[in-house]
Amino acid sequence: MREYADYDGLGLAALVRKGEVTAAELLEAAIERIERHNGVLNAVTFKAYDEARTTAASALPDGPFKGVPFLIKDLGLRVKGWPRTSASKFAQVAADESDSTLTARYREAGVVLAGKTNTPEFGIPGVTTSALLGPCRNPWNPEHISGGSSGGAASAVAAGMVPLAHASDGLGSIRIPAACCGLVGMKTTRDRNPNGVDDTDRAMGFSVDHVVSRTVRDSAAMLDATGYPEPASPFAYPAKERPYLDEVERSPGKLRIAWSTETPSAKPVDAEIQRALEDTAETLKALGHEVREEGLGIDYRTLYRAQGLVSASNFAAGMRRWAEVKGREPQEGEIEGLAWRAYQAGKRISGEDAMWGWQQLRLSNRAILQRFESWDVLATPVLGTNVPRVDELDTLTDDLRGFDKRQAQAFPFTPPFNMTGQPSLSLPLWQSESGLPIAVMFTAKYADEGTLFRLAGQLEKELPWKQRKPKLWN
Repeated sequence: MREYADYDGLGLAALVRKGEVTAAELLEAAIERIERHNGVLNAVTFKAYDEARTTAASALPDGPFKGVPFLIKDLGLRVKGWPRTSASKFAQVAADESDSTLTARYREAGVVLAGKTNTPEFGIPGVTTSALLGPCRNPWNPEHISGGSSGGAASAVAAGMVPLAHASDGLGSIRIPAACCGLVGMKTTRDRNPNGVDDTDRAMGFSVDHVVSRTVRDSAAMLDATGYPEPASPFAYPAKERPYLDEVERSPGKLRIAWSTETPSAKPVDAEIQRALEDTAETLKALGHEVREEGLGIDYRTLYRAQGLVSASNFAAGMRRWAEVKGREPQEGEIEGLAWRAYQAGKRISGEDAMWGWQQLRLSNRAILQRFESWDVLATPVLGTNVPRVDELDTLTDDLRGFDKRQAQAFPFTPPFNMTGQPSLSLPLWQSESGLPIAVMFTAKYADEGTLFRLAGQLEKELPWKQRKPKLWN
């Protein structure tokens, strides 16, 4: 199918319903593009073509994405019969015995699972590379990163291998790769999508699962398909007013939008990033919104101290569970430097310190959420710099402090909203002089994805990005 990559997921599913193309033909088109581009990008790290062909030839559920090829990130979600590596030489599963709850919901949406995408070890950094799976590259320019930790998913979607793919976000891991690769990336409200029996991986509530996509409507429709109540969830389910797909076509009305390039380090963002956000503010004013420059103005040092205590202790607890499965603890050299450092730090944290971290996060989150009493949306950059080169962010370096500094400069904006649980959306509104995407992040009040989808639908019409194609497209 020659025009395969020009359609979004809903567009492909519409062709299947009309009988103009079959699910099997769509899958072969996806496989052709994976095989054409993956040698350069290293986006897809596990291929399940034979199983996918069997699925595509069978009776598929009549979901919104019936017959659409789809990829799962190799971190967290289980797919029955598939290996799960977490990009780690230590923490691997040869073949999962069952699907995760969310995997089952993806199948119910009608997609055809074709493989798994690249991720860094345990999804820790904002760049996708590991000793096990190797570096993932950006279709806009393979010398640059695809972001992380959902970099494989973003690279695959941006290259037209699939129209949308599973992704997850713990401190920015949907929004950062979406920004790097010119995609739509929604970090949903905490617990909007189901966690199922994998809930221990999301014990802090920071991490959520959704997709990266090329269009706003695909993101909305997939969240409609997967984001409904889970009976055994221990947390209150945040209700929505109407289907998100309907929201995309609705007017957002006149919103109160704050914008800011305030960073935790107080260092300025790159000039092109600053200009892009200022242009966004002017566009929003022209669309009739009430726009003013105003940032969070919070104590970032205290926030990140608390987050560090909580994250490290949670990681050590997760490694303890892996040790119970494996029958032994990991040894130095079996997991990479970033993971080893977090593991050792987490084991040294006392229960008192971990609980202080939780208490302080509660206080810091209140301070952030209070700011949104006078805003409907906060607009910020996603990245503080243009998309870094692959050689600028090496997770396998011995200089971890240097890596930390470079990563903090590149990705200063996303983490607070994982801590508060608010929905936060990356949109690829602009392009740098070098031809790389520049994204803007829009964050709304808790559980208010509806406002973000309405605003995103408006901006997609005002500043259309779909016609921009990556270097590795044809």
